[in-house]
Parts: sequence; structure tokens; C-alpha cells
Amino acid sequence: MPSTELLKEADRLMTICNACRYCEAFCAVFPAMEERRTFSSGDLTYLANLCHGCQGCYTVCQYAPPHEFGVNVPKTFAALRSETYADFAWPGFLGRLFKWNGVAVSLAVALTLTLVLLLVFGLQDLEIMFGSHSGAGAFYRVIPYEAMVWPFGLVFLYALAAMGVGGFRYWRSTARNGFRRLTAAAILGGILDTLTLKNLGGGGGGCPYPNETFSFARRIFHHFTFYGFMLCFAATSVATVYDHWFGWIAPYAFTSVPVVLGSLGGIGLLVGPAGLAWLKMRADPAPRAGALTGMDVAFLLLLFMVGATGLALLTLRESAAMGSLLAIHLGFVLALFATLPYGKMVHGIYRMLALVQNAAEQKQSIYRN
Repeated sequence: MPSTELLKEADRLMTICNACRYCEAFCAVFPAMEERRTFSSGDLTYLANLCHGCQGCYTVCQYAPPHEFGVNVPKTFAALRSETYADFAWPGFLGRLFKWNGVAVSLAVALTLTLVLLLVFGLQDLEIMFGSHSGAGAFYRVIPYEAMVWPFGLVFLYALAAMGVGGFRYWRSTARNGFRRLTAAAILGGILDTLTLKNLGGGGGGCPYPNETFSFARRIFHHFTFYGFMLCFAATSVATVYDHWFGWIAPYAFTSVPVVLGSLGGIGLLVGPAGLAWLKMRADPAPRAGALTGMDVAFLLLLFMVGATGLALLTLRESAAMGSLLAIHLGFVLALFATLPYGKMVHGIYRMLALVQNAAEQKQSIYRN
């Protein structure tokens, strides 16, 4: 449960905003707020996760600091989101990792890299590690197929399960009437809003991020990051089909579907996180929760390194550096999988569910009117 002080502050801000309603065209938060006259902890958690942190409402707010009302919705909602991430985490005791996420991710990277490198270099002949390999099965001459698939697959499945439980806990805590309000149209609408990041459009002119000039920069870099990750996942999925259904063994040709998807995804994971980190360094700190900077930066850096090492491995896969690059890339990937349920990635799950809930509310509001 979020702290009483934080909930009281969020309730105070929403009461003021509900009276003002100047920002209702910026994003989905304020129309959703207008559907309520009082705000339960579930309502406030829902609105906080519906917020995309674009800072538009803060930039134009006549009651923002130094006004005595001190209205700062993005900062308060960011802090509230962080506390709910910890509350909904599974297993519960690991929710503490959100408090020191930058340190936790750094330790995870150090541990997984060390573990993978020690195992590979300790168990594999150095002539194989530093030899040049080509043709089908080249990667598996360095690290056996089973050693790649089983540990990484199990960690990834655990991450999906942990995020699924967290998502269920979020929905149970925030959704009025549970699953009874869900329709296919609401689900599709929420997913579409997630995929397009419509609420980073600022009502049509973009967001005032990193400064007071409205632009679509943050939305564009988010797209590079999200679709870069999804293209890498698609590349792995296609490669799995190639291997298990057709018996085509990696590495594949540069013009093959998995390599093309993976290359585009890797580029996305370079451009997107780098762009978001650049914007974050230039952004006004006032509407941000400073305690969350470590979590944001750690996640962006980890995604960037996954993309960078993957592209390096692709480029040098027939050189003597392939064995070392493969081990390093897998170390970063394992760190990413292990930290997915306890870092910035969970915001995508909760935000998508909030957008689905918002789409359901909008449909219901239309029918009511």
C-alpha cells in the first residue's frame, strides 16, 4: 500500500485539478479524473499509471510551484507509481529492489557477466573460445545449445510469470467491477493506445520535454526503444521456429528474417535508449521524482548494452572475437531477463492495463451519455 502522505498529496492534487480542468485535452488522465468526485487509493494508483509523465500539465499549470497550491502532478504520480511497483511485485520481498534499482541492476549485470564468463572460459577450451567459427552451429561450438536455451528460457519464463502476477495484483487493486467491464473493443483500444503512445502526443502538439518547447522527441525515442525490443524478441522467436520446425541451425545469413529483425531491433535499442537518456539529462528536474533516476538510467543502459553487444556479435561472428562477444552478450541478456520484473520494464505492463481500463471507462461513458 502506498504511503498515506503520498496518497493524501495525490488526492489533494486531483481535487484541485478536478475543479480547474484546464489540462483535460493533454492526455487521458484528466478525462479519467473527471469521472470521479472522490479518489480511493485504487483510483489514484490507476491515474498514476495512466500518466505518461510528459510534464505538459506541469508546464501550463497556473498553480504549479512557486504558487502556494504547489501542484506538481507528474512528480507526485511518478513517486506513487514507484511505490505501487514495489507493492505489486512478486515475490513480495523482492519489491525492495525498486528502492535501490540502479544499484540492483548494476549488481545483476556484474554477477551475470561474471557468471557467464567464468563458466564459458572455465569449461570451454581456449582454442575454441578464441577460434574462428562459421557455418551452421558456429555459436554452439562455443556454448552448447542446451546451455543457452534452458537457463535463459527458465529465467525469461520466471520474469513473465512475475510480471503477470504483478499485473493481476494491479488490476485487482484498481479496476472497478474487476473484469466485468472488459470488452474486446476496450482491450483492443487500450493495446492500440499502448502501441501508438497517443498520450505522449500532448493533445496534438507533443510534450514539453525536456524543456517547455512542445515536441514529439520523447514519443519517437520511446517507439525506437519499445519496437527495438519487440523486433529482437521477434527475431529470437523466428529463429526458434527455424531451428525446431525446419532444422535450420544458426547463425543465419545476413539477409535472413531473424538477422534482419535482430539488426533492426538492435539499432532501435541503440537509438531509443540513447535518445531517452539524452532527453533525461536535459530535462527540468522539478516535475520528476529524483529518486527514480537510477532505475530509469540503469534500464536504458542495460537495453543499450544488449543492443550494442548483439550488433557487435553479428558483425564479428566469424572472427576470433566471436566467443568472447557471445559470452558478454548473453551476460547482458541474462541480466535483462532477471531484472525485468523488478525494474522500469514493469511500467509497460501497468500502463497498458491502465489504458485498457481507460478505454473501458470511455466506452461506458459514451453509453451512459
